Amino acid sequence: MFINPTPDQIRSLLQAVRSIAVVGLSPKPDRPSYRVARGMQGFGYRILPVRPAIAEVLGEKAYPDLQSLPERPDLVDVFRAPAEVGPVVDACIALGVPYLWLQESVINEAEAERARAAGITVVMDRCIWRDYLEFCT
Repeated sequence: MFINPTPDQIRSLLQAVRSIAVVGLSPKPDRPSYRVARGMQGFGYRILPVRPAIAEVLGEKAYPDLQSLPERPDLVDVFRAPAEVGPVVDACIALGVPYLWLQESVINEAEAERARAAGITVVMDRCIWRDYLEFCT
């Protein structure tokens, strides 16, 4: 059974991270992915939007996939259906991404364990923005 890092570990993770690739970041301000990414951007994180068929979100150039990013992000935050997490984990492993965050309701224990087995710290079924507010402010 998957167990998330402790609150202290999540706080340390959030303090270590500077750049966040947001997979599935919507350009629509009413969508949770947009609101969360905007909130994290407001806390000083660099947001790297990952979503095909859009050019820009939150003033940042968007990329069609993680492999197209110009740099390796510190953390990948996923706003996709649980069944679509596998390719994200594949990319995180290939790129050497140290942290993977599966947003609230994005639950895929098998893929979370596979990422963890590859040395990636994984947080699942939690909101990064709410955790930042709770643990870092």
